[in-house]
Amino acid sequence: MSAQARLAFCSWVATLAAACALLPLVSPAGWLVQAALLLGVQAAVGTAARRVPLAAPATVAVQALVSLLLLTFTFVREDAVLGVVPGPDAFESFGVLLAQGTADVSRFAIPAPVTGGIRLLLVGGVVAVGLLVDVLAVTYRSAAPAGLPLLALYSVAAGLAQGGARWLWFLCAAAGYLLLLLTEGRDRLSRWGRMFSGTDADGAGGTRPGGAAVAPVRTGRRIGALALGIALVAPAVLPSLSGGLLDAARGGRGTANGGDTVSAVNPLVALQDSLNQPDNRTVLTYRTDADSTAEMYLRIVALDQFDGTAWKPSERRITDLPRPLPPPPGLSGAVRTERVTTSFQAAGWYAQNWLPMPYPADEVRIGGRWRFEPEGRTLVGDRGQTTRGVRYEVDSLVVRPTARQLADAPEPPSELLEEYTRVPDSLPDVVAETARDVTEGATSHYDRAVRLQDWFSSQGGFRYDTQVKAGSGSAAIVRFLEEREGFCVHFSFSMAAMARTLGIPARVAVGFTPGASDGSGGMTVGLQDAHAWPELYFEGVGWTRFEPTPSRGNLPDYTQPDLPSPDQPAVPAPRPSDVLEPGPEPSRSEECAADARDGQACGQSPLPGDDGSAGGGLPLRTVLPTAALVLLVAGLPVLLPLWRSRVRAGRMRDGPDPGARALAAWREMIDSAWDHGIVPEESATPRMAAERVVRLGKLEGEAAESAHRLATAVEQVLYAPGPRPVSGLAEDVRRVRAGLGAAAGRGTRLRALLLPRSAVRVVWAASERRSAVTGRWGGALRRTAARLRPSRQRA
Repeated sequence: MSAQARLAFCSWVATLAAACALLPLVSPAGWLVQAALLLGVQAAVGTAARRVPLAAPATVAVQALVSLLLLTFTFVREDAVLGVVPGPDAFESFGVLLAQGTADVSRFAIPAPVTGGIRLLLVGGVVAVGLLVDVLAVTYRSAAPAGLPLLALYSVAAGLAQGGARWLWFLCAAAGYLLLLLTEGRDRLSRWGRMFSGTDADGAGGTRPGGAAVAPVRTGRRIGALALGIALVAPAVLPSLSGGLLDAARGGRGTANGGDTVSAVNPLVALQDSLNQPDNRTVLTYRTDADSTAEMYLRIVALDQFDGTAWKPSERRITDLPRPLPPPPGLSGAVRTERVTTSFQAAGWYAQNWLPMPYPADEVRIGGRWRFEPEGRTLVGDRGQTTRGVRYEVDSLVVRPTARQLADAPEPPSELLEEYTRVPDSLPDVVAETARDVTEGATSHYDRAVRLQDWFSSQGGFRYDTQVKAGSGSAAIVRFLEEREGFCVHFSFSMAAMARTLGIPARVAVGFTPGASDGSGGMTVGLQDAHAWPELYFEGVGWTRFEPTPSRGNLPDYTQPDLPSPDQPAVPAPRPSDVLEPGPEPSRSEECAADARDGQACGQSPLPGDDGSAGGGLPLRTVLPTAALVLLVAGLPVLLPLWRSRVRAGRMRDGPDPGARALAAWREMIDSAWDHGIVPEESATPRMAAERVVRLGKLEGEAAESAHRLATAVEQVLYAPGPRPVSGLAEDVRRVRAGLGAAAGRGTRLRALLLPRSAVRVVWAASERRSAVTGRWGGALRRTAARLRPSRQRA
């Protein structure tokens, strides 16, 4: 093999070795074989062109042209001329594939499926890097600069890869680059002519004509091995250096100021990827003795630092895992708590350095190398320890403060207040102004927090959408407040930032919602349960969860005031001075004058029938309301079934919007279950609600399958980028209703027909409409009064 051919082969090997770092990002790995074949053809074309010989620019042009033809044949041959030559249609198809690949990269979590767009990005990127390496190392005989494109390829993969095996891909890429350097060095030495080594054939020293450059190659190997060893060992030996190769394997652990500290990467991209997964892969399962799992939010890490560009966790000191854990900060004995025990089992593929667990944990029983971060009360893996397949048990507290306890909370400690209300100078004024407008009239931090939560979750016109571009900086918050669409990241970060501008200590927690029942008493948490929520601090209660994201999680009970709201006090008992004193009775003449106008004589009783009475019976003013009430009660068995049938017919009617049809069918199933005695849980996810209807309604066979199909359809509407049309929803609802009726008793079926419980929605709708009208007119009157007040003052 000639020197050029050997160098071209080593360039091919070095490129493939660096490309191996991309293997953990996607699955399956068949794309690498395809990239290797295209790279081989590209290298062979370059070798042939150099043997002709062609000029260096002509060789590069030929290789680039052949690479383009190969990519055209591989990916868009249907739109190419003769299946190989790219035309306008082929380039348009390339653009579509690239756009699809870019969208898929941000959509899927690692490992992502190899879609057509992702395959083009992978194979095309490796072929482009291979061309640069071949041009630099072989055509222009400069192997050292060829390390730059190899480094770029490895860096992209290493920056996205997860887990502690990145050192293996680093070794692979480094070995390929060292091989390229050694081959280029040997070729450069051979052009000096006669080679010699440290020993001759007899081992007595001297030269060996035409021999291999044994000593230089051995020296190069030693230098390469030493450099590689330093690169691997230095970050482990010098833990004060951040950003080293082994940081991920060490769980982000470092040393600062003489103690161990921990920091975490920003989890935004991973969170959005998880929410957009088409398959809800199971992350972990758990069983708990809690009465309800609605509050079983599983925290991973708390983001407490906001610098204007991102929310991220501060660098914190970590300690050995204490048993039990220290008391939660800020929690007093006056607040009611409930101790629960939960057993967890993490999936074998789920490798996370931070341990998901309820907050606040009281004691954690787990094997392995785990350490404790006191400020966020989180556990972090030490020296490569991850959650992969681990079993652990957590004793935690369910904190149940009352609205009054939160409203009466005293000021927090000054140090905590200063740290957790800090906002950057770059935060636009519109954020604080919006916070003040939303909470206008509130008299406590609790009331302000509840108003912010309600504004985001229901009153502000926000829409939940996981396809919105993720971001946590000031610009992203302002854009979210303007466009009013996003997912949990936008809602939690915006509410936390606005709370800080109001002087309320706030941070953001990242983790999982409680998950769904597995039907056997356990719970299953999947990728699509990933979530972020704000935590606000109240002295005496501690860090307290709020839920501003609509259609996700559940609103905490303590955000529903158990006492009148602080800005709407109860009506006080009337003071003695406020009681109306009986006035003087009108004179006889005044009464006669009034009666005379009606044609009645003074002092005489009205004639029978003149005021609606007859024969001394009840007056009409009493009879008519009583008769109306009797007719209403008697007509309920007729009116309610008619109303319910009309609502059902409207929901089952086909319409042009598949999302609206799915939501209408889902509401009908939930209301049908309610009519049969299964009260809906507003905090339950569609999957949990379907499981509950199947379990409590004793559905079997096709009826149970129909309930699960309806849950899947509504999940597509709520969380998928675009809802897919689903047929047969009306039939599914009918099967569920039939199954509920078959399993219910005669009394339950009769009540579901004549007195459906879901009819209470009519009352709710009327109450909401009345509240909306009252609020609108009340706001208008207040604004009018505010405008008139300055004019009166000037007058």
